[in-house]
Amino acid sequence: MKVNLERNNASQTKRLVLVAGNIGAGKTSLTKLIGQKLGWQMGFEEVDNPYLGRFYQDMAAWAFHLQLFHLGHRSKQMIAAHKAKESYILDRSLYEDMHIFTRALRQLGNIQEDDYNTYKSVYDLVVQSLPDPDLLLYLKAPVDSIIDRINQRGRDIEKGIPKDYLQLLDSYYEDWIEAYDLSPVLTIPSGDLDFVNQPGHMDIVVAKIQEKLAGKEDVVFPNGN
Repeated sequence: MKVNLERNNASQTKRLVLVAGNIGAGKTSLTKLIGQKLGWQMGFEEVDNPYLGRFYQDMAAWAFHLQLFHLGHRSKQMIAAHKAKESYILDRSLYEDMHIFTRALRQLGNIQEDDYNTYKSVYDLVVQSLPDPDLLLYLKAPVDSIIDRINQRGRDIEKGIPKDYLQLLDSYYEDWIEAYDLSPVLTIPSGDLDFVNQPGHMDIVVAKIQEKLAGKEDVVFPNGN
């Protein structure tokens, strides 16, 4: 009965919610659980990505192509979610592509300055035409916890990701979240909450999301995060 009541409440106002966070922070799991719990539609990464394999073989050659692909995919997702009658929750945002990953690729020399400037020009034009989300969920976890999760899920494509790269991304996330002003932000301490295996933790997360969407400003989790 509790789940049905939550779905009815969630359906009264259409929402567009984005999930953001470092590699291994738990974005996909949280997106699925919230979508199922609240009866929202869900959007995920494009599985048929023609550039990803080539990117990992030669990052400098394919980084620009990959980022443009992500920009197109995620902007179409946001437009479709905005036009849909149902509430939507999307796994990762196109804002992260610019402010986290393209920034990191530039820092590491895998995107040249001219390509970066071209990408940024296209990104700025695209973002101007997109709807603002109603809420951004930022999953924050210590880098050591992220490394443990990456090792546990055992994806070949993620093997060997250096700790210093994850730390670089983490620092960029902090910069971005501090400056982000397109919607309210709910920071979820995913290093402290096991919302996959602990239903009570998931109930806490859903309650905090509903509080934030209702306009409550000082939404914090029990541990103070």
